[in-house]
Amino acid sequence: MHKPIKYAEKGLTLAAKGTWAVFERLNRIRPNPSFTPRWSEKPLLKSYQKTKPPLGWPRKTDSLCPKCVPEIRKKILDGQVPVEILMREKVGEIKAQIIERDGQILMVKDCPKHGHFEDVMAIDTDFFRHLEESFPGRDIPAHNDERLHHHGSSTVKHGRGSVLTIDLTNRCNMMCDPCFMDANQVGFVHELSWEDIKTLLDNAITIKPRRQMSVQFSGGEPTLSPYFVEAVRYARKVGYNSVQAATNGIEFAKSFEFCKQAAEAGLRYAYLQFDGIGNAANEHRKVGNLFDVKLQAIENLHRAGVEIVPVITIINGINNEQVGRIVQFALDNPKRISFLSFQPVSFTGRDEEITDDRRKAQRYTLSHLAHDVKNQTGLGEPARDWFPISFMGTFSDWADLVHGPGADWGSLSCGCHPNCGVGMAVMIDKETKESAPVTSFLNGNQLAKDIAQINDAARGKFLSIFGMALALMRNYDPFKSPTHFKLTDLLKKFDKSFGATGRDYGSVKGNRTMSDIERRRRDRWNFLFIAGMWFQDLFNYDFRRTEQCIIPYATQQGEISFCAYNTGIGWRNIVEKMHMTATLTKWYEEHGHHEIFAGGKKVQLDNQDHSLVLREELITQEVQHDLDEQGIAKTAREEKLRAARERLKQQQEDERMAKLYRQHILGEATPEQSKLVQLLGKYGIEPRNDGQSLQD
Repeated sequence: MHKPIKYAEKGLTLAAKGTWAVFERLNRIRPNPSFTPRWSEKPLLKSYQKTKPPLGWPRKTDSLCPKCVPEIRKKILDGQVPVEILMREKVGEIKAQIIERDGQILMVKDCPKHGHFEDVMAIDTDFFRHLEESFPGRDIPAHNDERLHHHGSSTVKHGRGSVLTIDLTNRCNMMCDPCFMDANQVGFVHELSWEDIKTLLDNAITIKPRRQMSVQFSGGEPTLSPYFVEAVRYARKVGYNSVQAATNGIEFAKSFEFCKQAAEAGLRYAYLQFDGIGNAANEHRKVGNLFDVKLQAIENLHRAGVEIVPVITIINGINNEQVGRIVQFALDNPKRISFLSFQPVSFTGRDEEITDDRRKAQRYTLSHLAHDVKNQTGLGEPARDWFPISFMGTFSDWADLVHGPGADWGSLSCGCHPNCGVGMAVMIDKETKESAPVTSFLNGNQLAKDIAQINDAARGKFLSIFGMALALMRNYDPFKSPTHFKLTDLLKKFDKSFGATGRDYGSVKGNRTMSDIERRRRDRWNFLFIAGMWFQDLFNYDFRRTEQCIIPYATQQGEISFCAYNTGIGWRNIVEKMHMTATLTKWYEEHGHHEIFAGGKKVQLDNQDHSLVLREELITQEVQHDLDEQGIAKTAREEKLRAARERLKQQQEDERMAKLYRQHILGEATPEQSKLVQLLGKYGIEPRNDGQSLQD
């Protein structure tokens, strides 16, 4: 039985449909031209002016050979060829095709030197098609950026980005498999000085359109940098409203005081490595009590005023069974967690030389994620409730229109390729824990089309807000929304997200206080965003994705696409070697060894009390065994050990066969037989000389 207000809201949605018909017709008459905002030197784009890369299938694209690239990278690192070759030539590039076969989407490619390669991109063609059809088009081309974007085929060409990533250090206090940067294993330290940090942040804001609203400090483990807190403070000072740290959480779990210092400096989000529920689900990271560390980090950070985003590297056969448990953990703790970031494994760094068998067994795609969430939690329909994260670009365009030409920064715009990232929004009642995918009660596809029409008309702030309200109302189904959810809650939620009306929900700017944080947290409704971000590797690399990167790295060699830096041609190896701080030996002599948690070592925690809801049935008691049953190695280290054992076994077998050959075919005496001959001769006994073995 529905509440009476639901029937009243149904009447309002019907009235909104009628009003929209009139509004939309009038809006078509003489649309206003787009204005040029302060943060760009080019005008805002109309929806029909946006370009798109080739989509659908079969299609061709530019990719890389998984064997050629490491070869040329080694030559660059060894000084045999200059790094400038990457700007002048298409090093290691080959053509690739994206095709459908047996209900899957594949990338297939051939290198004239190294042969055939193929990898799966999606296990659901309807899901893949839906993502590409929902893509709204590319953002404003980057301009006034030549000084920072000059990386040949890897150059970022489109959009304002969403998060600028800065690696403060390549040192880490863990030794993980997988690790896309091969932390603690490269033989040298690359750590930014204070002047480096300031220069990278100052440079970033010169690009037009003014790129990132957010900056993320990463590593290695960024909290090991002596400048971590000051870097957070400076990022806020130059204008970044959202300052983040990509962290394993160890330092935050060890000290609430450290969390408080980071929060006071301006840290807004902690992107917390989080692989599963229970220590067994995190066993592959080789820290004895890693899940306890995560719980304490969440407790300390939230108490200090920092929001937490669990970041889950998903690997088939290692922790794909944890997807539902992690989503349920977030649903059980809506006051603490409003964002989940699943990241299907990228075979790079320690995993670049992965065997075909392990790659095929461990490959995990965005389509796997959508289906695992549905199958393990019952939440969401893959081709209805999941969208490319670039889908939100239409709403960012609307916010840019409403904020007007005088805004210093553009709205957050995740304008990446539709194959890069996806998301599903879930509305959760913090009091009752009832939840529902937003697009189960709000027609997402039609809403985006309506908003695009409002944007194209460019009528100004009042009419744009009025149009958005009408579009939300007419696409809303009150009978499918959570029991206590109201139409006014929906309108407030959008206003709070985009800051359209100027109403004070609690500041998110550099001067925000704990009072602002608490005011934003008092909202009854948690807009949980379940995201999937799939970084490329050499087996599925697509330059059409690279040139639209929204999370570039700021480096001493300019801003480089995330995938081009960590995978692709491997700019990370090159930049860090060019600008290394010291060899490991010299660093340890001057600074000593930092503590590394590996081999099952536990992190000493002074306090393990937390107020998180943790269901007993969610806690994993033993590791996942899929790969054991298939006889597949789990990590690069295990793979190398197996290969070494196989080589030793083969060597021993080769030696045994060679011995038998010499003995039986050539008739040569073995050292043991020679000793026997000498012994027999001592007693006057002559050995047989008829070609038969002495062992006869």
